Amino acid sequence: MRLTKLEHACVRLEKDGATLVIDPGVWSGPEALSGADAVLVTHEHFDHLDADRLRAAMSENPGLRLRTNASVAEWFADFGDRVRAVRHGDTFTCAGFDVHVYGEKHALLHRDVPVVANTGFLIDGEVFHPGDALTVPEDPVATLLLPANAPWLKVSEMVDYAREVAPQRAYAVHDGLLNANGLAVLANWLRIAAEPTGATFTRLEPGTSVDL
Repeated sequence: MRLTKLEHACVRLEKDGATLVIDPGVWSGPEALSGADAVLVTHEHFDHLDADRLRAAMSENPGLRLRTNASVAEWFADFGDRVRAVRHGDTFTCAGFDVHVYGEKHALLHRDVPVVANTGFLIDGEVFHPGDALTVPEDPVATLLLPANAPWLKVSEMVDYAREVAPQRAYAVHDGLLNANGLAVLANWLRIAAEPTGATFTRLEPGTSVDL
């Protein structure tokens, strides 16, 4: 399976000629959905879901499928059974990828901001994308897509979360708000987070691919 980091929280997974895209938001770039066979969306916030672009892609490609939580699925109900709502504990196969669903709620932003649904996805028992939450799957995670910077996240929480999940490797995502200075600081904290286990925690430049 090949993983490609796109802008912010979006990634592409490719296997056996099929492409799965997770969280194509407004900062993900115009080609994020190019050639996609299926899309997973963790939650409704604009940095994880560009609804207009996804709707256009689904209209252009009748084979494109969407799996997400019930709140987001309602926005695309007119696409019929190409869209399916999933929730914590579900397992399904989409475009040849085996997916296990974890988590229910977005992390707290502020007591005045309503908490929306958030759905984490474990792909092929290998790659876990938690969305905007610090969900720890019940199953082992080899590759964690680690939220690196967000209004809802402290550095100490990022470090502790990475250590609790204890993956073999982690790639930083949710980094679209960081400038060059912030990215340099992030690299140091990723190193600190990985120290206890000797795992590899790093950030991929957008457009970079790795084979898992």
